[in-house]
Formats: sequence, structure tokens, C-alpha cells
Amino acid sequence: MDNEDEIDEFPELLDVDDEAWWDWDEEGNGKSKLQVRCLFCDRLFQSAQDTFCHCASEHQFNIKQIVHKHGLDCYRYIKLVNFIRITNPPAELFMSIDGECPWDKEEYMKPSSADDPLLQFDVDEIWEDLEGQPCPPAEGQDERCVQAAHCHRLEEAEKKAEQAGAAVGRVMEDLHKMRQYVQDFVINADVRTGTSTTNAIADLREEEESLYFSSYGHYGIHEEMLKDKVRTESYRDFMYHNPHIFKDKVILDVGCGTGILSMFAARAGAKHVIGVDQSEIIYQAMDIVRENGLDDVITLIRGRIEHVDLPVPKVDLIVSEWMGYFLLFESMLDSVIYARDKYLKEDGAVYPDICTISLVAVGDRKKHEERVAFWDDVYGFKMSCMKKVVLPEAVVEVLDPDTLISECSVIKTIDCNTARMSDLDFSSEYSLRITKDQECVAISGYFDVSFERNCNRKVTFSSSPLSTTTHWKQTVFILEHPISVKKGDVLRGRITCCKNRKDPRSLIITILINDTKQTYSLQ
Repeated sequence: MDNEDEIDEFPELLDVDDEAWWDWDEEGNGKSKLQVRCLFCDRLFQSAQDTFCHCASEHQFNIKQIVHKHGLDCYRYIKLVNFIRITNPPAELFMSIDGECPWDKEEYMKPSSADDPLLQFDVDEIWEDLEGQPCPPAEGQDERCVQAAHCHRLEEAEKKAEQAGAAVGRVMEDLHKMRQYVQDFVINADVRTGTSTTNAIADLREEEESLYFSSYGHYGIHEEMLKDKVRTESYRDFMYHNPHIFKDKVILDVGCGTGILSMFAARAGAKHVIGVDQSEIIYQAMDIVRENGLDDVITLIRGRIEHVDLPVPKVDLIVSEWMGYFLLFESMLDSVIYARDKYLKEDGAVYPDICTISLVAVGDRKKHEERVAFWDDVYGFKMSCMKKVVLPEAVVEVLDPDTLISECSVIKTIDCNTARMSDLDFSSEYSLRITKDQECVAISGYFDVSFERNCNRKVTFSSSPLSTTTHWKQTVFILEHPISVKKGDVLRGRITCCKNRKDPRSLIITILINDTKQTYSLQ
């Protein structure tokens, strides 16, 4: 608890000045002084230090030697004081004690007087005084004994620290397992019941957001995205081939990561680029921007776009690479829409501007056997119950284009300049015209992205299995029972996509096909 918290909790302390506070006695009748009684006689003193000096000179009881010899920590020191108060031993007793100490019993943790000032004395002050100034051995006690006691105290402290560390480790491991179990349970519960929510990402708990953004603080995920040439070169080509859009404009880069899009915008002629990112990669981005001599154009801010204050009231353009698996996984588009509604000028634009999600039928019987039929016979044992766990999980992988058995069907179109957050949960009918005699074992989803508005040269890219592979791959929804189809047949159904109520960055996707409904989680 810091000082401000203490003041807030005890506001009455503000009404008493420091001098009056310390001088005022319990009855409020005037000043009183601290009264510390000697350990071996009835003399009273004004401090613990004065009391110990008296004990050393009059009773030959040297507290420093006792603490040093027996390696006393704060608890054993308290027991020592209580032992003396309760049993009234002669001071000479302590000169002859070696080995087990008579005060090392739990009964001496209970004081004879609760307001004994010596119990409030910090024994660590003695150890600090002894550092670099070894206490001379007491009569009849050689230096080796003193060193042994000191080593014993250090060993005990190290042992306690190791035990505490191990205990904390076990607790954290158990906590992690419990949280993972609960998360899996509630997410799969949503899959089973089909419930969801249209609430925005703003409702995520702080620790959930911390885990999400910390994943983007590691360089590996940024390296993967930067090496995705389809993704990165599409943004670069859009900006470099349409410099008229960026010339002398103020640009906002939402989720800037390493700052690559911000630097593209600066090179394309932007007057000022503001990059915002919550993860710790922002600090590397700052170095990168300086290394390339663009720090006079680019301003980087750490934080969520929903929480930060920009250095300008409005921006001309928003650029962002917000797409996730199946386009909407991670719900980063919510943040782009928030930024658009708050910061974008009326004649401004968001890029990319047009995005679509499409479905296609998959006829890879081997994939179904590996994913589903495998559980019917596992080394001679039936594990069919595992299907209930495996089937609800959508799979993100690269499909072999030769396994596609239908034309594609667009199920969702998003215009980033007009879309609302409520539009991102949707339900759509689809029709898949079959192109091969085959068994349909899965439905796959992918997305296409376009930079079109005011562009002299439009740029598009796709995560389709028929296009160059991207780090988004494809999202595959395995059917429990394959469907036999022939060329010319049309598979019709409905797909529903919405945020998971328990984890709004993941998705719940329900597919109705041939009167059979299956629900999947993408997380």
C-alpha cells in the first residue's frame, strides 16, 4: 500500500499535524515519552537502543552478540524477548547457552505484554550494523563458533527462500491448470449450447487482454507476418502505387507492430503517421523507426486505441493489418471501427476497405480418417468419445487445392468504411456447386482483401487454397459424417458466425448442411 492509499483509507490523519500526533498521549492530556523497561531490572528508558546499552553495561547482556551467535531472525528475536519477560532468567544464563536455545518454542511467540516496545524493534538493524564490522566474540566463545552461527543463519534463510519459491511455483502451476480448465470448459460450453454475444472486446478482463497482447510482444509472430510476402507486399504496393492518397496526410496505424505499415506510409508521402500498439514490440518499433531516420514523421504510442489519447484530434486515413483466421478471429476489427468512429475525418478512409469471407467444399477422405475415424480404433482400443472433443474444434491448416470439390461461395462482405461492430456477428445462406464426384468431408473458409477506394491502382490478395499460401492458411470445419456428392450437385445450408461470449476474441461458428447442424470453436 502506498502513501496515497494510506491517506485515502485514514483521512482523519490529515487533521493532525506530525508533531502533535507523535506527542499526544492516550488520554490527550499532554506529551508522553516512550517507556522501555529493561529485560533484567525495572529501569525505564526512552528507546530500545538505550535499553540494550544498559543491558550490556549493567547486566553483561550484549544483544548483538546474542543475535550474532544464535543467528536470530525477527521471529526468534521475538521469542527471546518474550522468554526473558516470562521466565525472568538471570543475564548470566545467556553466556553459557550453546546449541539448542530454550526460547525456541512456539509458546514464546505470545507476549506477556502486547505493547512491549522491544517487540517492535527491527532485529535487521543489528545485522546491518554487523555487516563489515564483525561483533567480537563473547567470553568463552571463539570466532569459529560465531562464523558457524552466521553461516547457519544464512543457510536457514536460503532454505526458507527455496521452500517458498517452490511453493509459489506449485501454486502458480495449479492456478494455470485451473484457469485453463475453466477456460476450456466455458468455451466448449458455448460450443455445445451455441450461445454467444455481440458485445465488443472492451469487456475483456485485464488479465485476458494482457495474455493476448503479450503474445504479440514476441518477435516470432512478427517475423512470420513480415515474411508473409503476400500480406506485406500487398500493403506496400497499395501505398507506393497510390501516393496521391498519402501525400501530406495524417495517418493512423492501428496495431502497428514493428511499424512496417507506418514506414510504408511515411515513404509514400504522409505528413505525419501515428502508430498505436499495446504489446511490448512497440519499443522495438521505436528503434526501427529511428534506425531508418523516420522518427520526425512517425509517432509511436503504446496502449490500446480505446484507451490512448492521440496527439491530433482527427486523422485523414486509417491503415491496419487487423485480419485474423477466418478474417474475424481476434476481433481486432472492433478496434479499427472504434478508431474510425472517433478519429477519422468525414472525408477520410480506412484501408483495406473491402473484405469478403468465402466457403468451399473439401473432399479429402484421408483428412477425415486422420481427424475423426482415427478414434474408432486406437491401438486396438475404442476412443469414440474423443470425437465429441475433436469435432467442435476448427482446424487452421494449408489445404491441398486438389482436394477442393466445389466452387466457392461468398458468405460475408465487409466495407471497413461503413461496417458496425454489430455487423461482425452474422448469419448467411450459402450454395456450393460440386465440381467432382466425391465425398464432402469438410467445409473450408478463407478471405479476400481489397484496397479499392480512390485507388489509381487497386491491390487485392487472398488466403484461398488456390492462391499463394499466407500465414492465415485456411480454416477447416470437419464434418462428423461425410456426404456423398456428384458433379453438378449443390450443397445448400446456412452458416452463423459470432464472438464467443466467454472469450470475445475467439469465434463460435455453426454450419447447417443437409439438415445437419454442427457447431465449432475457433480459438
